[in-house]
Amino acid sequence: MQQKLEAFERLLNIMDELREKCPWDKKQTIESIRHLTIEETYELSDAILKNDNNEIKKELGDILLHIVFYARIASETNQFNIADVINSVCDKLIYRHPHIYGDVKVNNEEDVKQNWEKLKQKEKGGNKTVLSGVPNSMPALLKAYRIQEKARAVGFDWEEPHQVFDKVKEEVNELEKEIFDKSPIEKIENEFGDVLFSLINYARFLNVNPEDALEKTNKKFIKRFTYMEQKIKDQGKQLSDCSLAEMDVFWNEAKKL
Repeated sequence: MQQKLEAFERLLNIMDELREKCPWDKKQTIESIRHLTIEETYELSDAILKNDNNEIKKELGDILLHIVFYARIASETNQFNIADVINSVCDKLIYRHPHIYGDVKVNNEEDVKQNWEKLKQKEKGGNKTVLSGVPNSMPALLKAYRIQEKARAVGFDWEEPHQVFDKVKEEVNELEKEIFDKSPIEKIENEFGDVLFSLINYARFLNVNPEDALEKTNKKFIKRFTYMEQKIKDQGKQLSDCSLAEMDVFWNEAKKL
């Protein structure tokens, strides 16, 4: 424990020194580093998907630096400091885990999640509605997943996976009808959104994180496409010079790798 405390103190001291002496660090505000925090979060996500523990360690360090940075900036105007940040989350964790720090009994993970959402509703100054805690700026795919999780926590959900899959097929049929009828793009867009929402819902029932699944497919596509592109360049050609049939030859090769 002492080693951990010393390491954290070292980071706090470095942050203080940078804020006082470095021209770049002195200039930053909470608003100016926001986009950098988002970037660091995505870099951590990439490292996790790669299962690269060394990179995960580095990216966690970068995010911890940002937390300390925000707290240091806020402390300069007496808004809050790093102790306030840490105590706030400690208080929250204790309050939302009454099965650990109280006398509440739970049977499984689902009970814990449902209690968590109920306690959030009771917190003073907390979310006024079940879904108000989902950030507006969250990417749409992740937002849909969190919306569905929160709805489930209060009992609004399908009972069986096959019911959700039937809903997926129903939404696909409705989309197909709008396309066949040559409906306005707004109607097609709405139905397409419904298909995506239902697929995300089905992924949840399969215990598949749709964001992770899609990102893995993205990476797979990039790898195969890059292989195909390089093979065509090795023949002295560009992709634009080739027919789809020619590209498919190398694409199928890439799929076997």
